[in-house]
Amino acid sequence: MLGLVPTLTAAPAAAATIQVTIEKLVFLPASVDAKVGDTIEWVNKDVIAHTATVKGGWEVMIPPKSKGQVTLKTAGAVDYFCRFHPNMRGHLDVAP
Repeated sequence: MLGLVPTLTAAPAAAATIQVTIEKLVFLPASVDAKVGDTIEWVNKDVIAHTATVKGGWEVMIPPKSKGQVTLKTAGAVDYFCRFHPNMRGHLDVAP
């Protein structure tokens, strides 16, 4: 008697949008775990402009009381900072 063996296939996880709040000159959370394809959205609650800048990489302008975003395209550790306020720093751990 022949039986059928069910086959399970995992569907790829849907990409997520991960929010990072900017308030009082701080990125919150300062460190984020994400994966390739996810979008990081910075929400600026301050009354001054900020950036999310990767040295030698991308830069996102985030106007006062507004949002900015980037979709992650490569895996790895990413350190970023605000070009206007270099003491503001954040980190992304991007999984494949």
